[in-house]
Amino acid sequence: MSARAFVVGSGPNGLAAAIELARAGFRVTVLEGAAEIGGGCRSSARLVPGMIHDDCAAVHPLFAASPFFRTLELDVKLAHPEIPLVHPLAGGDAAVLHRDLETTVTGLGREGRRWRRLFAPLVRYPDRIADLALTPLPGSIARHTVLGPRFGARGLPPATAVSGFLGGDTPAAALFAGLSAHAFSRLDRPLTSAVGLMMGLTAQTWGWPVVVGGSGQLTAALADYVREFDGTIRTGVLIRRLSDLVGVGYRGASAGDVVVLTTTPGHAAKILMGNQPARRRRRYRRFRHGAAAFRVDLAVRGGVPWRNPDARRAGTLHLGGTAREIAAAERMTTSGRVAENPFILVGQQYLADPSRSVKRDGEWLHPVWTYAHVPAGYRGDVTERVISRIEAYAPGLRERIVEVSTRSTAELEADNPNYVGGDVAGGANSPRQLLARPVLRNPYDTGVNGVFLGSSSTPPGGGVHGMAGFAAARRAARWAGIL
Repeated sequence: MSARAFVVGSGPNGLAAAIELARAGFRVTVLEGAAEIGGGCRSSARLVPGMIHDDCAAVHPLFAASPFFRTLELDVKLAHPEIPLVHPLAGGDAAVLHRDLETTVTGLGREGRRWRRLFAPLVRYPDRIADLALTPLPGSIARHTVLGPRFGARGLPPATAVSGFLGGDTPAAALFAGLSAHAFSRLDRPLTSAVGLMMGLTAQTWGWPVVVGGSGQLTAALADYVREFDGTIRTGVLIRRLSDLVGVGYRGASAGDVVVLTTTPGHAAKILMGNQPARRRRRYRRFRHGAAAFRVDLAVRGGVPWRNPDARRAGTLHLGGTAREIAAAERMTTSGRVAENPFILVGQQYLADPSRSVKRDGEWLHPVWTYAHVPAGYRGDVTERVISRIEAYAPGLRERIVEVSTRSTAELEADNPNYVGGDVAGGANSPRQLLARPVLRNPYDTGVNGVFLGSSSTPPGGGVHGMAGFAAARRAARWAGIL
């Protein structure tokens, strides 16, 4: 009888692990505690019947860049907005990130030359940079410091230093600070510029596409791939202890069976209680989670009336003001205080994928996806701040809003236990955890024979790229002597 593999969790990392294990020859079973597969990669008609909103992951630059997903022939259609990103500024101005570097450079004016110096060496070799950034190195040895001279030297400094290089108070500096804020971290910490560089690189090469029909279509395509290998996917199966797997066919490591957990280290420690070495268990329990997201979904009649015309063509918008204002807001958020003007992301996926919108009473209703950065576990409500912030750049928004749906940090965690305290990034992106996530050496090994960790709490971190699950699956296959 062939060896079996059990994957706990059905998000992109879990399904990637299942595909790689199945390709290696395992009989694969994916176990999902929720009633629906996908984790953070799902869609629903949350506000208006027929209107598609992405539940969490919405724009997919890392899917397009992923070395693993590039090996698959998935039945997924991607669509691009005219402009990947616009960063509105006071007075109706904006910094615009185009899919073409030279177009971006031209729009940034005097600081465009410095933007070119920053990104030109990267956009020449996007596949190589993506492979280096997203493919974990053996032993996870300080990945971000050894990505080569083109990326590593630029990614080491704090994002605030790179914003300073771009002029400090300029649109270019604000644009880079907003890109770096995807780290959910203080921007004056080392390595935060690596996040801004990777986000900027993807936008100016692969673009920031959306999945036609919603992000859930990507999950469905990955699940179909698993089933093509005769893999099994079961929902409503909650694994609380390693012994729970016996009831679904797990025979133990002695029989060559492997387990890949796509959970947080804290949840993994609970599942492996009584089996995990004390030192590794302590490290898992000490794993830190970072700042959180507060989700606000809107149904907007006719779309958002942005003052800036480019904003009306952009798939994503960053609302945060100047580079200094963004850095100050992120510093407050990570210290446990709510910023008066928190950093906000706005998604207009319907511009690339009109099938998400619906017509009601002769008027088009469009889904607008947003979230604000808030402290971990924040119990308050920032809906009014989010709407007011958008209104400042788009006067007349309120009278166009037809429906509003919000999800607090607690509701995000209840919906997906991996989002501890509303942390959608898989853990704090502190310098230590960027390099040792959750441990420095062999980050996919749990210390339990035949059991591996492959969530976004392991390298290369958050995002819909599947690389953490893929790497854990490869580690499991090598343990079993198959690779």
